[in-house]
Amino acid sequence: MSTTPLLSIRALSVAFDESTVVDEVSLDIAAGEKFALVGESGSGKTVTALSVLRLNQGAAYRGEILWEGRDNLLAWKESQMLGLRGREAAMIFQEPMTALNPLYTVGNQIVETLELHEALSRREANRRAIELLARTGLPEPERRFAAFPHQLSGGQRQRAMIAMALACRPKLLIADEPTTALDVTVQAQILALLAELQAEFGMAVLLITHDLNLVRRFADRVGVMQAGRLVETAATAELFAAPRHAYTQQLLAARPQRIAPPAPPTEAPVLLKGEDIACRYPVKRGWFGRDWFHAVEKSALTLRRGETLGIVGESGSGKTTLGLALLRLNAGTGRIELGGERIDTLDGKALRARRRRMQVVFQDPYSSLSPRYTIEQIIGEGLALHWPQLDAAARRERIVATLHDVGLDESMLGRYPHEFSGGQRQRIAIARAVILEPELIVLDEPTSALDASVQQQVLRLLVDLQLRHGLSYLFISHDLAVIRALAHRVMVMQAGRIVESGDTETVLTAPTQAYTRELLAAARLD
Repeated sequence: MSTTPLLSIRALSVAFDESTVVDEVSLDIAAGEKFALVGESGSGKTVTALSVLRLNQGAAYRGEILWEGRDNLLAWKESQMLGLRGREAAMIFQEPMTALNPLYTVGNQIVETLELHEALSRREANRRAIELLARTGLPEPERRFAAFPHQLSGGQRQRAMIAMALACRPKLLIADEPTTALDVTVQAQILALLAELQAEFGMAVLLITHDLNLVRRFADRVGVMQAGRLVETAATAELFAAPRHAYTQQLLAARPQRIAPPAPPTEAPVLLKGEDIACRYPVKRGWFGRDWFHAVEKSALTLRRGETLGIVGESGSGKTTLGLALLRLNAGTGRIELGGERIDTLDGKALRARRRRMQVVFQDPYSSLSPRYTIEQIIGEGLALHWPQLDAAARRERIVATLHDVGLDESMLGRYPHEFSGGQRQRIAIARAVILEPELIVLDEPTSALDASVQQQVLRLLVDLQLRHGLSYLFISHDLAVIRALAHRVMVMQAGRIVESGDTETVLTAPTQAYTRELLAAARLD
């Protein structure tokens, strides 16, 4: 058996303009090995992986990337790289919705790869594509073959991406954050699928991730990157048991810890109360028929002042829909009280006036912050609406004070969202909500796309703001570790229904429902 590595990276440096983002990285990946590359956002792990396929636009490379011990891929012509990409080495990207072409069906995109590299007829390529979709566990593969990306769920899109990547049975599969935005049960399914396919096809896998729990369950070896450098490489069990480098120790310690402030007393006043909350949407059936999809069945909850209530469940369980219904941001029904006042009967100016008291922070700040507005305009927009009596100087003073509140400074006022990291953008989104001095903030997956250390920073910020301003949080998440860190009480949702609720530690350590136990098993909380 050959001992030559499938992939050898030797003193790789990657620069954009004058900025070096990968600095003298060297590592080997053996045939059939599962190797994970971990580190914070901006550490250079994705740029290193993209360098293998030469997909970094405008990059200057130094060093060597040896394929099967002989050819330096950095010296190959683009025509040679076209033969390697997809056939010998394939990639699963972090966000399948942007990686898949929205104008073509999922089947056509897999067929294109097969026709290009395997020279199959259209009929044979169609048959193979459907087989691949079935192999990745997609239900009704013939139907999914004809579907467009937007018609699939996040987990289904990721399975379609895996089918496309495996179409030509590559020797190396690069998986860049393949489970970041997926809930815990779908994460576990995708992870198990990758491990099963890796064993079946005998391929090597280069996993790029910031999820250390995922690494421990999947990888044979781990490389840790910091500021463009590979600072430690070890077998997975060895690294988790005895990390040598201080940065690796810091990463392992950054997993969410319980930081919630003391729960408010049981006699604390109720801020938010919902009764018989329901949401349903029409669904076409046949040519003229119509059914109703019940996103949220009749549900009830209460939230006290200064309390954090976590809502957990799989994608599609109704947790975000419930949160938006309580804010009157969708067509929900039921009785909603804010501070003892009914708001479900309000409309127009009366409802708009109450909106200052209840704000929302969305999952993806890059999508929810206008790319055309500066940070000053984004944070100050609500002030202009709710406090029109403030002049420009007073408005700017409040904006600067709020930036300081969330750990940012006034030098950022004239910049745009794309100029910031994910953690900074989320702080900006929080500032936009906090500046209006609300009593309630709905936090919809606010840390799901952040690495462990930045996630911990944002959670500590939320606790600090809650203590200083007496805020109440409705915290929606699929990450049970984050819920355990922050929530006083938790509700578990499944298929639009609240199936379990109670004190956070009680629910997460002694659940009474099978579905909650299934979520906990998938999350594998330590």
